[in-house]
Amino acid sequence: MSTIAFLNIAMQGHINPTLPIAAELVRRGHHVTYHTSPAYHEAIKATGATVLPYPGGDPPMPDPPMPVTLIEGLARTTVCLLPAVLSDLHDTRPDLIVHDSACPWGAIAARELGVPVASSFTTFAYNRSVPSPTSGSWTLLASAAVHPGNVRGYLRARREMRRHYDIRGVPPFDLGNICQALNLVYTSRAFQPGTEDIDASYRFVGPSIGSRPADPSFPIEQLQDPVLYASLGTLFGADPAVLRSFATALAPLGGTVIISTGHTDPATLGPLPANVIARRSVPQPQVLERAALFVTHGGMNSVNEALYAGVPMLVVPQGADQPLVARRVVELGAGLSIRNHDVTEDSVGALARRLLDDPRFRAAATTLKAAQHEAGGYGRAADELERYLRESGPLGRRAPAPLDPSQRG
Repeated sequence: MSTIAFLNIAMQGHINPTLPIAAELVRRGHHVTYHTSPAYHEAIKATGATVLPYPGGDPPMPDPPMPVTLIEGLARTTVCLLPAVLSDLHDTRPDLIVHDSACPWGAIAARELGVPVASSFTTFAYNRSVPSPTSGSWTLLASAAVHPGNVRGYLRARREMRRHYDIRGVPPFDLGNICQALNLVYTSRAFQPGTEDIDASYRFVGPSIGSRPADPSFPIEQLQDPVLYASLGTLFGADPAVLRSFATALAPLGGTVIISTGHTDPATLGPLPANVIARRSVPQPQVLERAALFVTHGGMNSVNEALYAGVPMLVVPQGADQPLVARRVVELGAGLSIRNHDVTEDSVGALARRLLDDPRFRAAATTLKAAQHEAGGYGRAADELERYLRESGPLGRRAPAPLDPSQRG
């Protein structure tokens, strides 16, 4: 069988969808290696893949995560990681590299080794309807004018990349949107906006949801219907006052209300109604299977999981691509949206009651549920990768370039 190497960035939302694919490829007999941040070592090891941690600990994420800081951070991380990554890849000699769409070092490594390469999109596929945040735009130019130091840092890193490596195929600026001849997108075509602008290299494989370790401490059997669930994810810090508003607004409407607080200490929410469970983390797919309503930040993985379960949503975007995701949920009738600064107990309560009382929201979510399941999930993604490998064949490869000893990690 083949050796398949995954390379990813240090973000849970980008890693999680790839884990069931890695596990499925291992189950089919492939040797899978996974280059990643040390923080995700155990989760990846559980798939059966060989874990190859990036050197030097967890690569820092840009703070604040704006387009101009993102492209500088990705370029600098590429310069830092490539010597060690290439050394590992020369040893494992993969037949295929699968990299995240915001992982330039994966794209460059594939070109250096001359192996087939696929890209992994945990967002929408970017197009005119969904512009990439790192594409050349007036917003990016305005941000660059305010942060000239980041621009200089990016240009230095880009020059360093070009000096040592073949960077053809890596966009000049759009480092969050690195496409290949095969691009896996983890949602259904029905949920993707502007599909008329998307070519056949993009395969909408649907949510990649596999089995996750059970949490024996979570009282899933004791939940009372209707179950109402709220989470603002882990990327942006959740304001305790906002989370408390969710709890107090939903408590009169639900049998059990579940609040996932993420990095926020549940104790900071203060005393809560008796039917509210507040925890830092919960087994989200299991909870969504029981939920009648999901109050969410609109992260792509969370929304895909909610649609996979057919749950209507109240979306409270916090940043990044979440406003675009919220807009699509509303366009398709599967939920409503509210701005973060408009969140009060009264506003959330009124919108939640509307979502629960109007059957059209549940009907739209159920229609999208069917599309999400029909897309195929991680099994379809593994099929696409195997097909791509067969089609690429030995003629699509060239011999790996000899590694410069000065670049060994």
